[in-house]
Amino acid sequence: MAAFGHAPVAEDGNDDDGPFGRPIFDDPSVRALSRVGVVDVGSNSVRMVVFDGAARSPAYFYNEKIMCGLGKDLATTGRLNPEGRVRALAALKRFAILAEGMAIDPMTVVATAATREAEDGAEFQAEVLTETGLKLHVIDGDEEARLSAQGVLLGWPGAKGIVCDIGGNSMELAWIGDGKVGQRLSTPLGPFRLQQVSTDPAKRRAHIAKVLKAAQTKLKSTGDRIYLVGGSWRVIARLDMERRNYPLTVLHEYRMTPKGLTDTLDWLAVADLAVLRGRTGTSAERMELVPLACEVLRELLKAFSPSEIDVSAYGIREGLLYEHMPEKLRARDPLIEAARMSEQVQARIPGFGRKLFDFLAPLYPDSSKDQMRLIKAACLLHDTTWRAHPDFRAEACFDNATRANLGGLDHPGRVFLGLALLHRYKNSRSGSRLEPMFRLLSEDEMQAAEVLGKAMRFGAMFSIGDPAKAGKLIWQPRKKLLELALTPAGVGLFGEVAQARFRALALALKAEVSVTEAT
Repeated sequence: MAAFGHAPVAEDGNDDDGPFGRPIFDDPSVRALSRVGVVDVGSNSVRMVVFDGAARSPAYFYNEKIMCGLGKDLATTGRLNPEGRVRALAALKRFAILAEGMAIDPMTVVATAATREAEDGAEFQAEVLTETGLKLHVIDGDEEARLSAQGVLLGWPGAKGIVCDIGGNSMELAWIGDGKVGQRLSTPLGPFRLQQVSTDPAKRRAHIAKVLKAAQTKLKSTGDRIYLVGGSWRVIARLDMERRNYPLTVLHEYRMTPKGLTDTLDWLAVADLAVLRGRTGTSAERMELVPLACEVLRELLKAFSPSEIDVSAYGIREGLLYEHMPEKLRARDPLIEAARMSEQVQARIPGFGRKLFDFLAPLYPDSSKDQMRLIKAACLLHDTTWRAHPDFRAEACFDNATRANLGGLDHPGRVFLGLALLHRYKNSRSGSRLEPMFRLLSEDEMQAAEVLGKAMRFGAMFSIGDPAKAGKLIWQPRKKLLELALTPAGVGLFGEVAQARFRALALALKAEVSVTEAT
């Protein structure tokens, strides 16, 4: 498979087969990426990301960001910020060299509001090509909105609502649903642009409200979820976590209510942002834009009346990947694809996870599709931390599940998955340093995670090759009876340790046990 944007010269001499180069997914059945490099030249930051791993749920192989401020003062001067332009060019030179070292040739580089609106944008584009060999694809606001929305769909396949991507000089809005991007528009509501509107907060608020009223007229959103994309939003979400003492500081799929977010905006209006910057590790350049972003977010809540506000860590860079995915690949579950890739490269016996899932399936006759995908992901991941020290393996499992770069997984799902994997290696969770995160689950959900963990703990060591060849589980929930029908081969495998783990599973199910020998 070709690297992102790489293409041989076509017969007509044009080596650019599409708006961003040749599609990387030449084979619709592909499951793994070769390294893929993307650079986003924004109004505030210039970021290089190199993806690797599962094609449907790519991991960050390399990630570097420079806060250049390329679009600072653009609204008044009409030109790129001189210092920002120097810093951006230096960053792009470095990124080109890094890409060469990682055998990524060439990278896809997109530039957004600052470069497309500045008088010297085309000049900067030519300078970058001359100095670095990188071709800047300058996209308009509509295209920026579409790519950002596609990034949300990559990490959140069932997303439905309004994507709101804030940059330094613009804010893009797009409707998404059923895996598609609908109506979209670009607004001049980036913090750099708002700095030039007025120094009077009341006048700024009136300006923001007017722009958003027009946007709402076009998008016609009432009560839809809002998906936040962009660095300023992520900082506000991280500060919301700080105010709430939220235990899991993973921003992707972090969810806020309108009331809770309004409370945070009120809190930030009187808080010492310098102190909060130190507590959350936020850069000074990013924190400087937070008050203006707060003003936009407050008016956004008023104009769109969302039912919920969710944070997406995926945006325009991931949207470029989604752009190239065939429908067959888009339809796959990013959680399962990521878990499958982890098993392939980290487990002792790749492929055993599916056999374990099939063996345990009788325990879940009436489970929903959402529950079964978590169970399947747990089975695929059950052995991926085997190299960790035995004393810390259970907690390493939990950390990997809750903090991994996994799409299609909300925060309760992360904790459920982590807790099930913890119980894969450890009977008790009492006294764990991880206990604050357990409160994201109900008592019933914690019990279900324990049952799954103990089921994996038994099944994974009952038979090394395929537990189905050693026996069959039969679960009768009404009778509270757990049966194990042993095959002739399984009789010898059902030793003392296997018996103890089977009893532990039955205890978690509050069930009686029955062991028979199949004839």
